[in-house]
Amino acid sequence: MRAQMIKAGAMFIAFSCLLSAAQAAPATDYPNRPIRLIVPYGAGGPTDMVARELASGLQKNLGQPVVVENKPGGGSIIGVDHVAKSSADGYTMLFATGAPFIINPYLNSKLPYRVDEFAPVAKVASYSMVLSTSPKQPFKTVPELIAYGKAHPGTLTYGSAGNGTSNHLAGELLQTMTGIKMTHVPYRGNSPAMTDVVAGNISMMFDMPATTQPYVQSKRVILMGATGTTRNSLAPSTPTIAEQGVSGFDVSSWFGVLVPAATGQDIVTRLNHAVDQVLNEQAFKAKLTSLGYEVTPGTPNDLAQTIAGEGKLWSEVIHKANIHLQ
Repeated sequence: MRAQMIKAGAMFIAFSCLLSAAQAAPATDYPNRPIRLIVPYGAGGPTDMVARELASGLQKNLGQPVVVENKPGGGSIIGVDHVAKSSADGYTMLFATGAPFIINPYLNSKLPYRVDEFAPVAKVASYSMVLSTSPKQPFKTVPELIAYGKAHPGTLTYGSAGNGTSNHLAGELLQTMTGIKMTHVPYRGNSPAMTDVVAGNISMMFDMPATTQPYVQSKRVILMGATGTTRNSLAPSTPTIAEQGVSGFDVSSWFGVLVPAATGQDIVTRLNHAVDQVLNEQAFKAKLTSLGYEVTPGTPNDLAQTIAGEGKLWSEVIHKANIHLQ
């Protein structure tokens, strides 16, 4: 695992250097044909939905069709690797979450792609999770949860969508930062985990606010905290975990656009400006806010720094918790 961490860390350094090392020749007529936007997840999911909203705006800004192609499989590996092996001409882009770049390299030593095979274009939006529990549980807030965990060591459990998922890692980080001990219970997806939270079979779970909302509205679960640095727009009355005394706690995920590493800097800049135009449109902002996402216009370097910083955080969490994919 240590060698794997060192190798992945070196890839992140190389990845950042790619921002100033694009080799492809300037493309003054770019784009002059349709562009593919690869989503490494199935159609209809959150990533696919945001990708299609973005593609619609990009078509107007670039003057060419931007076609979303879903290439699911292998927990995003198939679609991500497809883009890594594509021509670096600006006509194949990747729309993905952070997991393929900040988590997978530390969990899977046999990834077919390397992080430094990509150049960042733009971070599109960020989003946090919420920590939910059943009203049947003896704690309703994060301070109460921590106090209960310390008074009853070994009794707390938390569910996730599987080993190495974001809600699994959020639980590991909470343990590290608070000193409480919780038993991780992996499920085949978030839905069965939430079913057991509602039933009181497990103590809690982290999940997306949009997914949790129906359970909150029907009073089957309550929200103890939000995982980001600011409150989530779908749960504005729920304080962040950091607000409740766990200073520095931040588990925020994101959507971003990347291209093959050798893509020319002029193309990367053109795409970044086109994405930023979409992100600054009021209709796009309103749509994403309604889904619980925060639009994040910025530079390619902003995304590179996000990947490098989060990669360091999660590599340490994964190593300390000795997490392996099964």
